[in-house]
Amino acid sequence: MKYMMMMHTPSGPYQIGGWAPEDFKAHIQYMKAFAAQLQKDGEWVDGQGLAGPDQAKRVRASDTGAPITDGVFPETKEFLAGYWLIDVESPERAYALAAHASMAPGPKGKPLHLSIEVRQVMSAP
Repeated sequence: MKYMMMMHTPSGPYQIGGWAPEDFKAHIQYMKAFAAQLQKDGEWVDGQGLAGPDQAKRVRASDTGAPITDGVFPETKEFLAGYWLIDVESPERAYALAAHASMAPGPKGKPLHLSIEVRQVMSAP
């Protein structure tokens, strides 16, 4: 079963660019180790960090099919910071992995308790 785990971060406290260098390094190391373990366990499909909401645009087609953009949305309460696409045996395993990702360290090593949205990737009938 494939699941997408989406890491939502608050716009305020997660401003990782303002962290002390050692806190930033610890956070990145945690995320790299998490990805490496997913790969080792054969559960990794893909995962990426995303640019901040200050670079986001929403796009839809006009009546002529030309793109219409809306945004930027820098005033959001939370934003999607990144995702993992995993292939696991059960929803419970996906939830356990999301909880692990949620515990990524922040300033002074304190777990961030990030909000991780877990959604099953639907397959064709």
